[in-house]
Amino acid sequence: MKTILNYFFRGMLIILPLFVTGYVVYATMIWMNDLFNNLLFSWFKYEVPGLGIITGFLLITCFGFIMTQTFTKPILYLFEKLITKTPLINIVYSSFKDLTEAFVGDKKKFKKPVYVEFSEPAGMKRFGFITEESLEHFGLEDEVAVYCPHSYNFSGNLYIVPRDKITPIKTDSTDFMRFVVSGGVTKIHS
Repeated sequence: MKTILNYFFRGMLIILPLFVTGYVVYATMIWMNDLFNNLLFSWFKYEVPGLGIITGFLLITCFGFIMTQTFTKPILYLFEKLITKTPLINIVYSSFKDLTEAFVGDKKKFKKPVYVEFSEPAGMKRFGFITEESLEHFGLEDEVAVYCPHSYNFSGNLYIVPRDKITPIKTDSTDFMRFVVSGGVTKIHS
């Protein structure tokens, strides 16, 4: 019985990540397809498989292109100014905007991987990313902000760390983030 359970758990280790990944991709594709088919093509009497996904991709890409053009920047600036002056909405909008920009775009923040050495317990280290080099506006001249993501989660902690307690790591920041979020089981390519 122990051997059978051992094989069962080994099978689960292979099947579960594949199944969850496949299910998330499948559910997202179905959701996008249904959303855009229902919103844009409800006047069709028949459904075209995949047309919603293609339409969604094209619309989002076109929206991104239009928003990066010079003539739309003043409109976007006024829209953001209006949102940032609206109570409660400004907190949600600016937080999600900053988080999105931290992962992609010109203001990408997670590109300086480090490890932080803690004094208690002795010898403990934590992987993270420097997100702010200067904290002088808080009166902290010799400290930096280090974001340490949690493994298997999209959350983390922000630590204010003395510069002499961090060590830069020379590696690709995307691979490093994947390594930390996976709990250290993903291999980093040299």
